[in-house]
Amino acid sequence: MTLTAWRTLVQGLMLALTVWGAVIVGHYSAEKLSRALPALACAHDRENGAYCVLVPLQHQMHHRVGEGLTQGLQLTADALLAPLLTLAAFLAFYLVLGKAFCGWVCPLGTVQEWLHRLGRRLGAPLRRLAPERARRLRWVKWAVLLTLVLGLPLVSGLGLLPHDFRDPFCQVCPSRIVSSLLTGDTTQLALRHDSVWATALGLAGNVLTGLVLVAALAWRQPFCRVCPLLALNAAFQRVGLMRLDKRAHDRCSRCGICTRACPMDIGEIASRHGRAAFVEDCTLCGRCAEFCPDDGVIRLRWGPWTWFRSARAYYRRRLRAGGPDGTPRGHRGDRRAAGEARP
Repeated sequence: MTLTAWRTLVQGLMLALTVWGAVIVGHYSAEKLSRALPALACAHDRENGAYCVLVPLQHQMHHRVGEGLTQGLQLTADALLAPLLTLAAFLAFYLVLGKAFCGWVCPLGTVQEWLHRLGRRLGAPLRRLAPERARRLRWVKWAVLLTLVLGLPLVSGLGLLPHDFRDPFCQVCPSRIVSSLLTGDTTQLALRHDSVWATALGLAGNVLTGLVLVAALAWRQPFCRVCPLLALNAAFQRVGLMRLDKRAHDRCSRCGICTRACPMDIGEIASRHGRAAFVEDCTLCGRCAEFCPDDGVIRLRWGPWTWFRSARAYYRRRLRAGGPDGTPRGHRGDRRAAGEARP
């Protein structure tokens, strides 16, 4: 089996756990595997087995920190304890897999990737960002984290914004609708009419979800590029035991297959080495290692152990299944993709 095949298997299992896992772990909040998962598992999905860290962080910024400041005019230990415990639980999970939660576990990431594979099989045109444009887009996910996840809930808790802003990211997050639809629940599509802001946020969420699902047929991982959870994961990327690294190689500057294979269009993979080659957008999917045509240049590691490394023999076998851009073998564009992939 290829690394992609193993990852697809893991993604399927994690999709089942994060979307329908309540049938195993239970439906009550206290029964979830985690309420601080480093992946967009949505709490609005009534069948979920765990939900993401951004849910409690928003509510704690609103209820504990914001309202605590209005009542005591100071940050008390009680106000800070809840978000600190949430981050501690998040880090306990993150330590094990790091940003692989994005590339292997996140249900929305999986849905986007599988939709893109469908698009490639249906002959949808492949759209991609030039590495320079991808770099210029990186600030957006940090802005979303600081505003929708942390800033607006805090300001709402201070009483300076309506209560509708207690969890603004959840209201616009595509995972809220996608996860619920996968369970057959269509209620998350309904717009609330109790306030203008509630309606506006719900409408924005519906529109964004539609755009992401359609874009995923041609663009690889469109929402991941602006996802605030990827930003939060990136802030702790030095902590995770799972990581990619790359040794310097004299052919890297003129090959570039790893960048073409990367679903996040990271140009630094081809131009840098060491851990610096894998910047904040990396989701540890491992495709760069799969499509590197040189032995041992890129390694996927857990702690001191290497459990996958690039190899020319593997690369040749991998091309039989499809090109670096995801075009399946035998489909339109496969010959061109395979030709471009051979150094």
